[in-house]
Amino acid sequence: ETVDSYSRPPLSACFIQSVSDDLMDMADLVKREMRIFKFGSGTGTNFSKIRAEGEKLSSGGTSSGLMSFLEIYDKSAGAIKSGGTTRRAAKMVCLDMDHPDIERFIDWKMKEEDKARVLIEHGGLPADFNGEAYHTVSGQNSNNSVRVTDEFMKAVEADATYDTKFRNNGKVAKSFKARDLWEKIAVAAWKCA
Repeated sequence: ETVDSYSRPPLSACFIQSVSDDLMDMADLVKREMRIFKFGSGTGTNFSKIRAEGEKLSSGGTSSGLMSFLEIYDKSAGAIKSGGTTRRAAKMVCLDMDHPDIERFIDWKMKEEDKARVLIEHGGLPADFNGEAYHTVSGQNSNNSVRVTDEFMKAVEADATYDTKFRNNGKVAKSFKARDLWEKIAVAAWKCA
């Protein structure tokens, strides 16, 4: 007799996955995540290996950037109910502070929630989290976190600059005032609480 997958649940409630800076591995991650969600577990991934927007590709073009792929992963998580029930999929997204897209990542969910608020307050859409206003914006299906280092925290303490680094060559992409990024993290966490 064949036993279905629901009769034998996964061994863990959450699976930590890796993803490389390779288009096919990035596409396969969607499939792996959907399988995990289908059987009732959650997933977490650090996306820091993926190139930032504008970085060179081997084909000679430039990358559309991490954020374009995070929007795809967000939508796929929103399409799957965990274990086929009404609970949304549990998804964790992490990014290292030195990633060139860190500022956009920190602001992402907050800005998308601002869009939903406009649709609710001025567009008359219901405020229900599962309603159309939230369905039309991205970033709502994951818990986002940043991975800070001692180096970054020392830069915050010293009111120094902090450099982000391109993924393909390790060169400095952009320098920020560390305290400005720290403030952005605090505001985004507060606004999205």
